[in-house]
Amino acid sequence: MRAKPSLCARFLVLAGALALPAAAEAAPRAHKTKAAPAGVAVDYSVNLAGIPIGNAQLTGAFDGPRYRMDVSAVLTGLVGAVTGGQGSARSSGSIAAAPLPSAFSIATRTSSSGIAVRMALANGNVTQAEITPPLLDTGDRVPVTAAAKRGVIDPASALMMPARARADLTDPENCNRTLPVFDGATRFNVVLSYGETRQVEKPGYSGPVLVCNARYVAIAGHRPDRPGVKFMEENRDMSVWLAPVEGTRVLVPLRIAVRTTLGTNIIEATRWTRTGTATATGGEAQPATVADASLSQR
Repeated sequence: MRAKPSLCARFLVLAGALALPAAAEAAPRAHKTKAAPAGVAVDYSVNLAGIPIGNAQLTGAFDGPRYRMDVSAVLTGLVGAVTGGQGSARSSGSIAAAPLPSAFSIATRTSSSGIAVRMALANGNVTQAEITPPLLDTGDRVPVTAAAKRGVIDPASALMMPARARADLTDPENCNRTLPVFDGATRFNVVLSYGETRQVEKPGYSGPVLVCNARYVAIAGHRPDRPGVKFMEENRDMSVWLAPVEGTRVLVPLRIAVRTTLGTNIIEATRWTRTGTATATGGEAQPATVADASLSQR
């Protein structure tokens, strides 16, 4: 299940984790227990043209200015039996007007191949990145310049959307944003705009959600003449429903819908669970390295 340039496909292989705090001195520091951070765990079903093809889970932890995102997905049924598709990813960093990730890693696997990406970031800029195995040089990709790796977020962090300053969590303005995403190979924007507000009832969640329209804009690393890229750039049938996470100023997807050439792909929450566990702290977080961005499920 190699990642493809669509909002839905990005979601299927996303995940996150707390950036590890490192002591600034050789001597160990005393640790103290903090109040439990807010968090959420969301189970999703994955359907294509009305047919169940898999499931996914997002787990987010929000501890003051720090966040962790863990996401995994697996294809099931006949599709899963044929492809063996599954993926997981990690992202961690701090929350400002937008996410500021420090480490990101992702791995996807099918019955015949696999790919892994690890990145380290600082202040929205990629400092290190590696892809295994390396992408083939086809000669028709738009080059990814140094400028394309600045002011970006990773795909997992893109699922965690801080509310606009002073705006209510379900204020329509929280839809209106551009997500500058770099996944280690391609740079693209997801442009969101307000559509409507709906009331929904799901196990664990009852209340309003923002329905945001979505657009895909390729920037670099893509192959512009590929039919799939052209289809996604012209696609006007994409949306994401954003729901607030209790105890935070953050919204995460309750539903993602993307029209594909095979039908509409819908990832929709089947259960929403509030979470939160105590954490221990000791010292300031240090910039992440590529080594920090490793997957526990490889």
